[in-house]
Amino acid sequence: MIYLLYSFMDSKSVFNVTVCLIGIIFMIIHSVDLLLKKNRRKDENNLLTFILFTAIHFSTYLTFTLIKTRYTSNAFIMSFYTIFYIMNNVEAILLFLYTVSYVPVSKNLRKYTSIIVIGLFALYVIFDIINIFTRMYFDAVDGVYVRRPTMFFSQGYQFVAFAIVFIVTVFSSKLKLTEKIAFSVYCLLPLVAIIIQNNLPGYAIAYLSIIVAIEILFLFVNVKKNIELADEAKRTKEAEVKLMMSQIQPHFIYNTLSSISTLIKIDPDKAQKGLDHFTEYLRANLTTISKTGFISFSDELKHIDTYLALEKMRFDERLNVIYEIKVHDFPLPPLCIQPLVENAVKHGILKKLEGGTVKIKTYENDKAYIVEVSDDGVGFDVNSVDQNDDHIGLNNVRYRLKTMCDGKLTISSVIDKGTTAIVEFKK
Repeated sequence: MIYLLYSFMDSKSVFNVTVCLIGIIFMIIHSVDLLLKKNRRKDENNLLTFILFTAIHFSTYLTFTLIKTRYTSNAFIMSFYTIFYIMNNVEAILLFLYTVSYVPVSKNLRKYTSIIVIGLFALYVIFDIINIFTRMYFDAVDGVYVRRPTMFFSQGYQFVAFAIVFIVTVFSSKLKLTEKIAFSVYCLLPLVAIIIQNNLPGYAIAYLSIIVAIEILFLFVNVKKNIELADEAKRTKEAEVKLMMSQIQPHFIYNTLSSISTLIKIDPDKAQKGLDHFTEYLRANLTTISKTGFISFSDELKHIDTYLALEKMRFDERLNVIYEIKVHDFPLPPLCIQPLVENAVKHGILKKLEGGTVKIKTYENDKAYIVEVSDDGVGFDVNSVDQNDDHIGLNNVRYRLKTMCDGKLTISSVIDKGTTAIVEFKK
């Protein structure tokens, strides 16, 4: 049947139909892949819209190629080519929207580039409609499409949109080289194809270039991004497990249970409270393994209170705690503050014979929620932390903050004066 269909076409039509069919098949495959994915990112939703529209674009051109020999009126030619011109511009704006959702850009850059791209899009759509009456881009003579000398101006919007995408991606410090190359290919290849197509009228070179460009974009940007995110999620989970295991040290369990055992005869009520705190402490740590999202700082603070209650039970007046909680309703990864408090107690306060004070403070500014954990303990050399396992989970905490919420951990310490850990959670 396909052979019979091709037998009635000239070489240009055969080429164009083949290109459209290949493009539609690839676009459908990618669309189904994205539609079946759970928890699509915002940029993937924009990519899905972009690819679905490309499939519609190819289908429209395929339909036109198949029926153009039967419908040859000037009105038909003008209508179809006007639709094509508008669809080309829609495809360019959808690429831009996908780009700014994928590439981390500032609000001002997104705002001003959006104004330019959307404003020019509306203007060029108006020009495409005006062309129906003025024939400034193309005309239809005896059912044949005829280009005007000013036809190249109709493609100006695509050049502008692609240039903006090229600049945003190539000069981004957040993208990897492969990502920059993939976006650059999409921007440059169709433009080169348009130039070639203007010299080879009738052949859908631009459509062929779009297929190649989208494949490169899909494989080297979206698929590669998903692989990297999967690897990152695995490493984050491993870091969480390591952190949890570091929290439940055998000596801590032994010392806590020994203290509770001693209190059973001396002060049964206090022993009961200690056992309750210890049970809650273990439950919170074990629950962390199954946590995939965020918790509120209020929940983290409850776990901190439980830990401090256990240490207070053991060390009494050697450990003092001060709270300055000005903000508590913000999300954070579980067990990212409690290890800092534990470090302050174990490696700051309790290494001093007389003990000391741990202060937990929260506040906010325009850009971030901030948590400070400070102590007046013995202090340490911050440059040795990466090589020193005595300080529980600092590297794991720093890694989880960075990968899960783009948080920042800063440690400052003065020997014999104390240590301050500052965590910033971007709003």
